[in-house]
Amino acid sequence: MDVKSATKAIRSGETAPIYVLYGTEKYQIQQFTDMLKEQVIEEEHRDFAIIPYDLSETAVEVVIEEAETVPFLVPRKLIIVRDASLFTAGKESKIEHQVDRLLTYMENPADYSTIVFLAQGDKLDERKKLVKAVKKQAVVLAFAPLSGDELLNWIVKLAKKRDVSLETGAAETLISYAGTGLQTLSAEVDKLCLFAGNGGTIRRADIESLVARSTEQNVFSLVEELANLRLEKALALFYELLKQREEPIKIAALIARQFRIMIQVKELGQQSYSQQQIASQLGLHPYAVKIAGEQARKFQPERLRMILSHLSELDYQMKTGAVDKVLGLELFLLRLGA
Repeated sequence: MDVKSATKAIRSGETAPIYVLYGTEKYQIQQFTDMLKEQVIEEEHRDFAIIPYDLSETAVEVVIEEAETVPFLVPRKLIIVRDASLFTAGKESKIEHQVDRLLTYMENPADYSTIVFLAQGDKLDERKKLVKAVKKQAVVLAFAPLSGDELLNWIVKLAKKRDVSLETGAAETLISYAGTGLQTLSAEVDKLCLFAGNGGTIRRADIESLVARSTEQNVFSLVEELANLRLEKALALFYELLKQREEPIKIAALIARQFRIMIQVKELGQQSYSQQQIASQLGLHPYAVKIAGEQARKFQPERLRMILSHLSELDYQMKTGAVDKVLGLELFLLRLGA
């Protein structure tokens, strides 16, 4: 079952006794958990019916005992269990957990309790007996990063809920300023919607004046300007970073990182990797892969490698004092944009 199907089932009153949620999109996991709270537990019962646990502090058998205990003053319970490393690899728990108690409970769960395990990590450990069991007897949901188009649509829908529309290209501009984190994007959309007002429109100019751009996003945009041979705008971004007291060596390292990503995306794309596969391989958001791919198409592979070689030499010169850091990076940008 996927997230969309699980949400539809919950809204129609079909709630599973056990959910296991995992993945890198913590914001989406929190949104799903909040939806469960709203749909399963009536507002007046939430103080008593929603019970939190943390498996880094509490043994899983205590959670099972809670689930088996008949609710007091409320019709049903929702048990939220954090740090569920029982389902993932790598992290060793300081608590001795009786996993067999959970395995036994899954065979005959209480109909008045719903347990939600929030597993840390982007995947489950398929070798574990417990993981194999939950995949058969519980609802296991993965929360992966949205693809490029999904992310843009998500922003548009978020604004639409507030009766606000977006000017063409505004969603892309917002991502270029705020990044791909859903938590940050949600906060920025809320702010922009308040500015636009009900029935209003979020314009690119509004984003440019109201949304602060991080160092990483400034460098990302700087490389985008260089890729499009807009040297004046690239230099303006560079000088803005200097005004923000960013270290030239750090700026050079971030520029090198972006060109390295472009090479990797180009090479993996030539091997018929999909956007999602490349994102997973490089540990990047799919939207970042999409933009890097578009940037990479404007350079020949040899040109990208030469740029990285020049950046490596520049890094050495700046760190050894052979060149003034600001002047050295400024000259590099001028040559690159020429």
